[in-house]
Amino acid sequence: MSVLICGGAGYIGSHNVRAFLNHGEDVIVIDNLVTGHKQSLPESVKFYEGDIRDGKILDEIFTQNNIEAVIHFCAFSLVGESVEQPLKYFDNNVGGMISLLESMQRNNVKKIVFSSSAAVYGEPERIPILETDPTNPTNPYGESKRIMEKIMHWVSLQHDIRYVSLRYFNVAGAWHDGTIGEAHNHETHLVPIILQVPLGKREKVTVYGDDYNTPDGTCIRDYVYIEDLAHAHLLALEYLRNGGESQIFNLGSGDGYSVMEMINAARKASGHEIKLEIGKRRAGDPARLVADSSKAREILKWQPKVTSMEEIISTAWRWHKSHPNGYDA
Repeated sequence: MSVLICGGAGYIGSHNVRAFLNHGEDVIVIDNLVTGHKQSLPESVKFYEGDIRDGKILDEIFTQNNIEAVIHFCAFSLVGESVEQPLKYFDNNVGGMISLLESMQRNNVKKIVFSSSAAVYGEPERIPILETDPTNPTNPYGESKRIMEKIMHWVSLQHDIRYVSLRYFNVAGAWHDGTIGEAHNHETHLVPIILQVPLGKREKVTVYGDDYNTPDGTCIRDYVYIEDLAHAHLLALEYLRNGGESQIFNLGSGDGYSVMEMINAARKASGHEIKLEIGKRRAGDPARLVADSSKAREILKWQPKVTSMEEIISTAWRWHKSHPNGYDA
């Protein structure tokens, strides 16, 4: 039987494709290539170019292939853009989930692992954050992820579709051999932005605020290595295969790293001095966001293997150095 990876040509999706193939899974990918890159996929993978909001192509995939489970990465994910264009995000993210679940229902596919986000929590009431903490998103992107989780919940009760929703914190790094990595047309993630300085793509990094209530005054975030994240999806699928009930899990290291610590780790990983400037705080930036991932460790038996920030950034540097223009290099 096969696993359908929706959005498998994106940053997180493509790393999951590699991890699933290495685990001996038969993988099929659908991606509309709006933000994904077909070059990130091995040539041997069966690929459908299409949008999951198109029920016809989903029915075609489910009819032509013996699909056991779906891994869902299809979502727009830029917080700022979601504020400016909320309808775009609800149409793509929520609409895509509805279309996918409808087709799964029609074709009797009963398992789905969903890429959710820490953005569902909004401003946390406590640190570290538990899955049972309130979800009060502060932007349409986070709201769309919360709605998608709720849709899965209600559908699972009525149609016996079991799901695992994985709420990621900050994902970082690249495949260990540097063959695939992070490539966005408009980069918003901290690690690739920092590495643009030694790549000569920007003069300096702007640190937005150094007066937070943290040890060095800069914001603290929880980072998880991309291959450890992919392994969590394999474990989630095994959990569902073994009859596990629908669940939500946080995925993070449980440790926080400040912006300054990230810059210093990047200096060591790249061997370059990285200039910075201190800017004003950005509205809505919490001082500290750290996950409690004990539930995933206990139930899924998930244990991050790469936790050194210098090591994680070293994998990203290997990718960016050999692909300075991403997949267009």
